This record gives sequence, C-alpha cells and structure tokens, in this order.
Amino acid sequence: MDEPPENGRMARAATRVALVDDDASMRRALARLLSASSFEITTFVSAREFLKSLKAAPPECLVVDLQMPEITGLDLQRYLVGAGINIPTIVITAYNRPGMRERCKSAGAAAFLMKPLEGRTLIGEINTAVHRG
Repeated sequence: MDEPPENGRMARAATRVALVDDDASMRRALARLLSASSFEITTFVSAREFLKSLKAAPPECLVVDLQMPEITGLDLQRYLVGAGINIPTIVITAYNRPGMRERCKSAGAAAFLMKPLEGRTLIGEINTAVHRG
C-alpha cells in the first residue's frame, strides 16, 4: 500500500489543459505560465490538430484563440457543443469586435478574455470553469 504524502494530504493530479493558438510565442508564454501554476499543458497549433487528439484523453479545460486560420476558436466551440463534447472552454483574443463576447458565451464558452492576458485572471477562469463543469 502507498504511504500518504508527508503533509498528510493526498496528492491531486494536475488539471489537464489544452491550449490552441496559432501564434507560437503566445503558445510558449501561456504554456510556461500555466505549467508554473501546476497545470498539465498540451499545446496545439490549430483546432484541427486539437480535434485529432481528442480520441486519446480529452482535457479538463480548453483555452483557445478566437482568430485562427481554417477553424476559428468560435467554430471549434460550436463544433464541440454540437458533437456533445463537454469541455469547459475559455476563448482568448486580441480583437474586441462588437458582439463577439456574447456570441462566444452563447455558444457555450465559460469565459472570454482579451489579450494581453493577466496570468491570475486566466488561472482563475480555468479553475472556475473546471470546478463548475
């Protein structure tokens, strides 16, 4: 039988977060931030690449850029909901187009955040989304 950790509390598995952003520097920066905050991060360059990974183990939360070639973050969110795949999703964007926040939220997004992101805000939204779901 395994012995409990020294502090007496059971270790909890890290929350699995998928990050989809076509901007390599943003992916690296967010992956570093979230890894340093004890999340297990898997990054993807496109929505299509993310969708291929779902057969293995779906993440507990998805952070997705709104503006991407081929499949946008909003299109990905709509697809997941339509397919009955329930992954709490946080949409991030640098473009504050009128009505976009409402469209993303009505499509099922747990949160809509503007870039540049404040680390504490993103981490808080991930924790809220995971525990709400």
